[in-house]
Amino acid sequence: MKVIPNEITYSAAISACEKGDRWELALSLLNSMPDMSAIPNEISYNAAISACEKGKQWRLALSLLSSMPDMGIIPNKISYNAVISACEKGLQWQLALSLLSSMYDAMLIPDDISYNAALSACEKGGQWQLALSLLGTMSDMSVIRNEISCNAAISACEKGGQWQLALGILSSMPHMRVSPDEISYSAAISACENEGRWQLPLSLLSSMTNMRLLPDLIGFGAAVNACEQIGQWKLMVSLLSTLPIPLELLRQRA
Repeated sequence: MKVIPNEITYSAAISACEKGDRWELALSLLNSMPDMSAIPNEISYNAAISACEKGKQWRLALSLLSSMPDMGIIPNKISYNAVISACEKGLQWQLALSLLSSMYDAMLIPDDISYNAALSACEKGGQWQLALSLLGTMSDMSVIRNEISCNAAISACEKGGQWQLALGILSSMPHMRVSPDEISYSAAISACENEGRWQLPLSLLSSMTNMRLLPDLIGFGAAVNACEQIGQWKLMVSLLSTLPIPLELLRQRA
């Protein structure tokens, strides 16, 4: 009995390639569908775009999105989110923002996934002003902000040397009904590290303890460095002796 593959079996195979990080095979399957009289649909395209996103192939992901209308397929929110994420991974923050904006033109309402990917793109691109603007736009558009949104904005401020803004976002997270996590605090501590304000990293570490959060290597190392830079050797030794961070890991960070 001969079984002829159709768009359902192809879509399932492409999705399997996406999950297995085989973007080349996913594209090959998508391109071979017409030869087998299988008509690609939004499921097969979205799976192929997601495969390219995971494979950090932002150009291919963008090309697939652009070619969908030519195949009579209307891109949906999943399509755009995957391409925005691909641009984020490819350090293409301008394209990520452009795609986010074009979703409205396509009568699609961006969700938290859309905004978080664009926020992360701005963070990686050192665009702290744009990251803050997006965080505010999420509230205006009634898109739920979460720890991913806030952490990306804090990290963007940290990279931009905006320690006060980083602390402001951290302190406002409970008002957004978002609980800060280890990444939130570590980014804020790193933002304060080079400002000569050694009290702030220590205060943030204390807050983490009160919230039963364990500081990671980045946050703890930043607090130690803050003490070291202004000669607070006793405090630094105290930190090293009281917090459960292996010394060899700190040496690796240095």
